Amino acid sequence: MTEAAAAEPDHLAAIRTSYDTVAADYVRTVVPPTGMDSLSQAMLAAFADLVREPGPGSGSGSGSGRRPAPVADLGCGPGRITAHLAALGVPAFGVDVSGEMVELARRAYPQLRFQRGDMGALDLPDGALGGILAWYSVHHTPPRLLPALFGEFHRVLAPGGHLLLGGHVGDEHLRPTTAYGHPVSYTSHLVPADHLIDLLGRAGFTVTARLELPRPVRPDRPDRGCISLLAHT
Repeated sequence: MTEAAAAEPDHLAAIRTSYDTVAADYVRTVVPPTGMDSLSQAMLAAFADLVREPGPGSGSGSGSGRRPAPVADLGCGPGRITAHLAALGVPAFGVDVSGEMVELARRAYPQLRFQRGDMGALDLPDGALGGILAWYSVHHTPPRLLPALFGEFHRVLAPGGHLLLGGHVGDEHLRPTTAYGHPVSYTSHLVPADHLIDLLGRAGFTVTARLELPRPVRPDRPDRGCISLLAHT
């Protein structure tokens, strides 16, 4: 075992091994961006509009010669939303902890950049990004680590940079034993939407848009749903 592997936190190892296992069937099961509900697509389009504009972190000079800063799709999986953003004119690249997901993304979209990495410890300098997309990718992070995670997001975003966070919300921890037809060992930590907004504020973000979408749930679980949050530094 390498020193890096030995130092990997347990929750991160569970995420990596689980998504390495399910990668191929995940692609066949999860709907592509064009299959999402219209409101989620609209949030992605609004995010794309914002990050296409050259911002304070885009370099020196003024006028049309400036280029938008890069945008990271964190927890990119097989890269379909990264590619969707690129098709909308966003200079996007993908990061995922699962090597199998990254390989699927590279094969499907060889013109784009994908790399393995931990979204909580990004190999990027301060202020390097114009935008971050974290689309249904932070719910495997233990709640006690969310302040540090959102702090890392803030660190790598340029002043005026944008974050689009999408995910499940609720008040429970889910520990499935199988997913996408395979055994998994990760945990999904659902927290209330207001708590996410409070944590983003403490990390230095200003939330500018909040979209909540109920999803079909059991009658005894009315507290579970989905949210999209658009914020800037």
